[in-house]
Amino acid sequence: MTTQIKFRFVVLLAVLFIAGNSFSQSSNVENLQFSLRNLSYDKAYSSVQTKFQKLFSNAENVTWYKVKKDFGATFTINDLKYRVLLNKKGKLVYKITYGKEKHLPTDIRRIVKMGYFEFLITAASLVEEANRKIWVINLEDESEYVIARVENNELGENMKFKKQR
Repeated sequence: MTTQIKFRFVVLLAVLFIAGNSFSQSSNVENLQFSLRNLSYDKAYSSVQTKFQKLFSNAENVTWYKVKKDFGATFTINDLKYRVLLNKKGKLVYKITYGKEKHLPTDIRRIVKMGYFEFLITAASLVEEANRKIWVINLEDESEYVIARVENNELGENMKFKKQR
């Protein structure tokens, strides 16, 4: 069980890392507006959109895509980018918020800076899934890149890369 959780978490972090770096790039995923083909699909999509509007009423630049039986959306609110997944009933499966150092809560920033005091925080993402809140922080110094995480006020290191000279 623990191995499965760790594997899912590592896969989620890899997706987060890739998605965060390619958020503004165009996607090959088909836009939902052009893929609506049957009535039950239309009902599900309509229900999801209604729930989405209740959850994120001030969302802008919303782009929808299909993920198996679920519905994904990317959007912005103020200066933050979001990626969410809702099931066909409109229930939120996960939410990822992409930000910068200025968006980190003070206590999370302090925890990260205590462990990586000479590193620059280049990105900060909050992953919310299954009643868990995990901050994923991209850091760099003169010689390394680090992807760290903070969950339950515990700092962990996911990946470390040496910079090429």
